[in-house]
Amino acid sequence: MTEILYLAHDLSDAAVRRRVLMLKTGGARVTVAGFQRAGNVLADDPDVPIVVLGRTADAKMGQRMAAVLGASFALKQKLAHVRKPDVIVARNLEMLALAGRASRLFGGEIPVAYECLDIHRLLLDEGAKGYMLRLAEGHFGRNASLLLTSSPAFIENYFKQRSRLDLPTLLVENKVLDIEGDLATAWRRPPAPAVGQPWRIGWFGALRCRKSLQILTDLAARLEGRVEIVLRGRPAHTEFDDFDGQVGQAPHVEFHGPYRNPEDLGDIYGDIHFAWAIDFFEEGLNSRWLLPNRLYESSLYGAVPIALASTETGRFLQRRSVGLTVEAATSDQLVNLFNGMDRERYNDLVGTIAASDRKSWITGPEECRALVRHLADLPRHADAKVVSLSSPLHSGGTS
Repeated sequence: MTEILYLAHDLSDAAVRRRVLMLKTGGARVTVAGFQRAGNVLADDPDVPIVVLGRTADAKMGQRMAAVLGASFALKQKLAHVRKPDVIVARNLEMLALAGRASRLFGGEIPVAYECLDIHRLLLDEGAKGYMLRLAEGHFGRNASLLLTSSPAFIENYFKQRSRLDLPTLLVENKVLDIEGDLATAWRRPPAPAVGQPWRIGWFGALRCRKSLQILTDLAARLEGRVEIVLRGRPAHTEFDDFDGQVGQAPHVEFHGPYRNPEDLGDIYGDIHFAWAIDFFEEGLNSRWLLPNRLYESSLYGAVPIALASTETGRFLQRRSVGLTVEAATSDQLVNLFNGMDRERYNDLVGTIAASDRKSWITGPEECRALVRHLADLPRHADAKVVSLSSPLHSGGTS
């Protein structure tokens, strides 16, 4: 059995739990070492040993750097009782900074995979801060064996053009994890609302975009009950002036808190008609390039995704002729969109999703096993190339 040490930047991140579940489904035995923020999404999994390296906070880069430095000094003690891994997976740059030391503690020949699913805005800074962070990324990743990332646009726009890394790259999209292998044939179609009932738009996941919240609350207010907004997930309170207050005072807006991924996805997407797949958190940069979880989740469960046409998400939908894309996410454009929405158009939109290849939206047990095999076969160093987890297609360096 492949032993994996997963270094997690945030033990409260649902994406960390999903990746660990994916590795377990693929046949690996996983130990997680990471930083605590707002809880531990793996606390109820007795099969996954957890090592807490310290505490960090959202939107406090200096504090996180200090915590990583402190963890580096304590790493030998923290990992003293951890089984020797076959591979180390480091989620985000701060954990990559610890991965080399962890590898050396286990003998120095443990291959490291760098998992980067978002490009932090400071890595894209054109000044001294960005230069120093890219320098640090190149330094800490110099002996890594693999880059894991989730969007082709990250590779094309950052890793090939700006990053100092030159690593073999594995594209692992943020598809819905299908542990039992039965989602390819399941289909739950959210019915169109009855006459006089509202359209429901869901914004689910990591809620960190102030602009999206303002647009959605404005839309609900202007349409006076013809559209309802449903929010679920974990808000990044540091990104909002007063998330709870704004949501609490907004008419026709509901917040239902966190959910379990993938266990609750069928129920929460079955409760909405449209899914907000627009993000302005790092507008023009990471937000233009990402392929978010909600894109795959909504498409799998028949909720129509809404995306900006100019983003990688919008282009993804356009290539598959599914979902809705808008040129600009303004209240005026969205009001016009929903003033013109009727049952016939909605049913056509849902029908195109239903006709799509459902394997486009899911990661099943075979893909999980393929990922674990790929990690288990990593050499200490490798020639740079790019492959996809589901279909090894093309090659080329990342820089």
